[in-house]
Amino acid sequence: MLLSNEKTSRQNWKEWVKPFIKSVRPQFFLFIMIPAIFGLLIFLTDSTFSLFNYAVLLSLFVFILSLIIQWVQYMNRVREGKTFLSRRNTTNAEKMNAIDALYQNKYQELFEEYQTFKQATKEKNEEQMNYFTLWLHQIKTPISAMSLLLQKNPEMRDSHHMEQELIRVNDYTHMALNYLKLENSGKELDLQEIAVDNIIKTILKKYAVFFIYKDITVTYDPSTYSVLSDKKWLEVLIEQLVSNSLKYTKEGEISIYFKDEQTLIIEDTGSGISQEDLPKIFEKGYTGLDGRLHEKSTGLGLFLSRKVCHRLGHNLLIDSELGKGTKAIIDFGKKSWTLFD
Repeated sequence: MLLSNEKTSRQNWKEWVKPFIKSVRPQFFLFIMIPAIFGLLIFLTDSTFSLFNYAVLLSLFVFILSLIIQWVQYMNRVREGKTFLSRRNTTNAEKMNAIDALYQNKYQELFEEYQTFKQATKEKNEEQMNYFTLWLHQIKTPISAMSLLLQKNPEMRDSHHMEQELIRVNDYTHMALNYLKLENSGKELDLQEIAVDNIIKTILKKYAVFFIYKDITVTYDPSTYSVLSDKKWLEVLIEQLVSNSLKYTKEGEISIYFKDEQTLIIEDTGSGISQEDLPKIFEKGYTGLDGRLHEKSTGLGLFLSRKVCHRLGHNLLIDSELGKGTKAIIDFGKKSWTLFD
């Protein structure tokens, strides 16, 4: 019982008494100044020192009385505030003074307005997201139809150009879907030991038409390395980096190789990235000089790649020099998985 009372006293001191003393701190300073002024007047007028004692005692009495009155008012306001919080639906205006009632009513109005705005914004975002997701799934139907037509009519005029553009449309669609998933999904990762070689071969097969008709050499030595990751998102990551290399490489080669068991490198001889652009390449919507000149960059590719890496617990570095190519380095050694942002 005694310990309980001591705990309650400490809590009351911290919650109510200490803030009150802090609020009246300037008055203590004023009280100290008053005796000093009285003492100076006594000294300058050569009055008896007893007048100084009377003045100090009178000032102390008035000061203590003032503190008592302020404490009572302070505790009344505290009790009114507690009552308001415990009975949020009532204003208790009859128990408050006019100013307190006005503040409490205004607070309640603003709180309700904020909740209404928050709910409306949430519903609007959900509607937009649902529409966008539906559109992305619907656009996949004509993409599939075009792919079937190309397969049935391989001799169609400029079929290889159409096939390349079809792959690009499909890539942009998947990029948008992956962006939505990264921004809104809280699904846990399916971590497992993955043979990276299988993923790379699948991606190279998908983009074979680009390598052939752009006359770009691809160098890849099959490896037996496996990494702990999520297969779906790891494929998205590597595919995005290979797609970027193809987009900005007009001639030369793209090399894919392991530096060691934990480091995969995708290197190209493309246009490269200027030193001024390098610090900004992972920003959403940032396209860089080459992307702006050719209007073929959405500014989402590397942003998504970095976000996927963060999700998987890997690390992505970009080393590039303008006019000499780009090197994308995936470090699988970093292990610090987190939930989606």
